[in-house]
Amino acid sequence: MFKKKAPSWKKLTVSTDEVLKKIEPGMHIFIGTGSAEPRTLVNALMSAEGHRLEDLTLIQLLSFGDAISYKALETRRYRLRTFFSGWVSAQAITAGRVDMIPSRFSSVPALLKEGLVPVDAAFIQISPPNETGYCSLGLGVDISRRAMKHADIAVGEINEDIPFTLGDTFVHIDEFDMLVESTAPPLYFPRYPVEPVFDKIAENAASVIEDGTCLAFTYGPIFEALPKYLSKKRELGIHTPFFTDALMELVESGAVTNRQKGMFRGRSLTTYALGSKQLMEWLNKNPMVEFQALEKVFNPMEIGRNRRFVMVLPARRVDLSGRVALHESSSAVSAGPGQIADILNGAEISQGGYTIVALPSRNRDGVANIRLFLDESPELLSLPESVDLVVTEFGVAHLRGRTLRERAQALIEIAHPEDRPGLVDGGKMENLLYPDQMFIEDSAHFYPKEIETRHTFKNDLQVRFRAIKPSDEEQMRRLFYRFSDKAIYYRYFSPIKSMPHAKMQAYVNVDYRDVISVVGLVGDPENQTLIAEARIARYPDKPVVDIAFVVDENYQGYGIATFLYQMLARLAKERGNVKMTADVLSSNRAMLKVFEKGVYPVTAKLEGGAYALSIDLTKTTR
Repeated sequence: MFKKKAPSWKKLTVSTDEVLKKIEPGMHIFIGTGSAEPRTLVNALMSAEGHRLEDLTLIQLLSFGDAISYKALETRRYRLRTFFSGWVSAQAITAGRVDMIPSRFSSVPALLKEGLVPVDAAFIQISPPNETGYCSLGLGVDISRRAMKHADIAVGEINEDIPFTLGDTFVHIDEFDMLVESTAPPLYFPRYPVEPVFDKIAENAASVIEDGTCLAFTYGPIFEALPKYLSKKRELGIHTPFFTDALMELVESGAVTNRQKGMFRGRSLTTYALGSKQLMEWLNKNPMVEFQALEKVFNPMEIGRNRRFVMVLPARRVDLSGRVALHESSSAVSAGPGQIADILNGAEISQGGYTIVALPSRNRDGVANIRLFLDESPELLSLPESVDLVVTEFGVAHLRGRTLRERAQALIEIAHPEDRPGLVDGGKMENLLYPDQMFIEDSAHFYPKEIETRHTFKNDLQVRFRAIKPSDEEQMRRLFYRFSDKAIYYRYFSPIKSMPHAKMQAYVNVDYRDVISVVGLVGDPENQTLIAEARIARYPDKPVVDIAFVVDENYQGYGIATFLYQMLARLAKERGNVKMTADVLSSNRAMLKVFEKGVYPVTAKLEGGAYALSIDLTKTTR
């Protein structure tokens, strides 16, 4: 049997010992990040004896590889400089072993160019060269090319197990001063198990992600669960720091086309890959994924070129003003406030863009994650004006354009039901809520999330329907003041001129058992307008409900009232009621027709200029 001929590049490689002979005390060594970490070189550096390896500074943008160990940093031969407090550095920063450089990622290339972050040597993981001598930077581009340019010594670690990725990844083998052959596989990242709470959070987050959205992803259980709920969307785009197995799954579902992006149209844009061996094989020469450097991926102006750019940001805690505490534990792959700010700014620049903060209502110890106030910490993202939506397993809080009081109310509604009474009391004490703010404690346990739906009416008008919330108070007031005198009289049977807080808060606080109110909203997820409201109120002593509804006059004629009537009739029947009643002025012919067109028989009795209607839910007319 013939022995397989070794690739010609192997003749060019040297031992790691030869590389370490070139390293001198005081040098600054750039190292690739995560799956792109040159593990053979770094392991040799960490374990080397007999070389002048003293007072070395290691530079790594995100320190979530496994080769730079906390134990090695304890020897004091090395210091690590990083821009992100990740796996190793989170512990080491606290202990003073690591220097954290607060900086936006989009600014890092300029720091190298200006010499503020010096680089004497660059250790870069690369793929084997192709027939023309070009290698690929593979699983992490970040600032590798710039680091090579500024380094006196560029060392390439050739790893046969990494994919030949496409984009700004090509480097010729002649650009390296030394080459070593990798003796370790790439760093693989296992997929997160998805607990039910994260699955529910992902479902709620997906409910406010529209067709045509351009998404930023990262690594964690929420993102593992998202593809299941996003797979039915259309024309999604990807512009993300990290490409993962979950994103591969989403792309393969057909939901991602990248056709509506403002840059790199037709391709998913990223700078790092984190995932399994299967992902690495899928990325190999895959033309659908474009790897680019930090200045492309993190530049807010470049991000903003994508219409409807949406960032889903996992968080640790949120307070009632909308300030966010980011993850700081060693299990998180997430950037710090400085890096997040780039993407937040990009979402703000993007036409129709917005930011979704996602977190469980409580942590694993059962402690509330939605707090009255947050303590100051390095991981505090104190940019409440940049947080548009907050999602927990209990729903979505809309914050954009809302006052502090309205934000507090919306966030309380998605807190854990058992935490809401304390938040209401604290909010009143701190003047975040009205002193007389109503709170029906049992309502937190009975909110009918299952009735949420959306419907497309004529002229492609899309309306979302859900149960009313106390935080809808201001929107309901606005709806009331948009009504004409005639519409007010038709709905309330009297010429009401004002709807103050005391009256409106009593209207929007319902128990969801004896009273169910449904509202209709139009507009993008981050900027919705309430245009309809309908409710059923149960009689105290019999299985009968009274029904009433109203639709913004600018949206009448679309069939919204008919849809609401059918929806409430179904809800009334499902809850064991046998009859509905309604009072309609005799001159309100449009409303009378809504009832007449329904499937349930209606009897009417004229009393003092108004019809008293009785609708039999036990029979149908067709």
